[in-house]
Amino acid sequence: MTYSSILILTRNEAGNIGRCLDGVFSQKFERAMEVIVVDSGSTDATVEIARRYPVRVEQIPAGSFHHARTRNYAAGLASGEFLVYLAADAFPASEGWLESLLEPFADREVAAVYGRHLAKEGATLERCATLATIYGESPLVKDRSRKRELGHRCYHFSTVNAALRRAVWEQVNFPEVKVFEDVAIAKRLIEAGWKIAYEPRAAVYHSHNHEPDKLLKRYFDIGVMWRRLGLWDRDFRASLVRDAWRLVRAGGGNGHKNGNGVRPRGSLRLNAAKFAGVALGLNERLLPLKAKKRLSAFHLFD
Repeated sequence: MTYSSILILTRNEAGNIGRCLDGVFSQKFERAMEVIVVDSGSTDATVEIARRYPVRVEQIPAGSFHHARTRNYAAGLASGEFLVYLAADAFPASEGWLESLLEPFADREVAAVYGRHLAKEGATLERCATLATIYGESPLVKDRSRKRELGHRCYHFSTVNAALRRAVWEQVNFPEVKVFEDVAIAKRLIEAGWKIAYEPRAAVYHSHNHEPDKLLKRYFDIGVMWRRLGLWDRDFRASLVRDAWRLVRAGGGNGHKNGNGVRPRGSLRLNAAKFAGVALGLNERLLPLKAKKRLSAFHLFD
């Protein structure tokens, strides 16, 4: 069996897929690996560029893409003992990224591992502060015994840069949710008694700047999904307040740096939009359906 399968989902990523695959194939990794690109209806040169590399390319219609189902489909194509999910616009930060990402699996109780996100050049202060808060410099191992201590962090997981033990995925799969399938599977794993590890050495460059209205809508959906997944409780709320305060403090000056040394530009409006979005999402039951449809970035109420 192949040791690891790197799964990359694409759609119109011609500007990124080459750099992403360059990073993958520059890894100092001694064991057998395969790379599978699943493209959902690209109309640019994404597929053409991907085929210049020793990868397997599978194409699906654009309309059939689904955050959870497509990830499960990609996993079903793989032969690896470990399933590595990497976003097409995430670029490995070192030649040791893959080795570092898979290292925590030496603990047989670890079902999943995710790595650090570093802000790209030109990132806003809000993005840099958020990434620095969520993806710190210290490794972390999470299980249900740490739920009270970690709160919302206990369920954080990101398939932008992550790996799953194949045997465990075969048992649980990604839940059929419309979005934030990574948090949903993390909940399944934690509640089933598995561990999730965070490994900061397995870093990628990945960030997106958002205007306030886009950020409000994205975080509205985050609040909605926290409720739908049954995550919102006292411990979750307390940890979120702590991290919100850290973000406010981190955003207070222009000297803040993320792990890549970028000095970003800041905006108080971005954090305000984010906090407002979460509050509205958590209380969406009080809003009329028309308002919820307008607020949802991922069409959760359609």
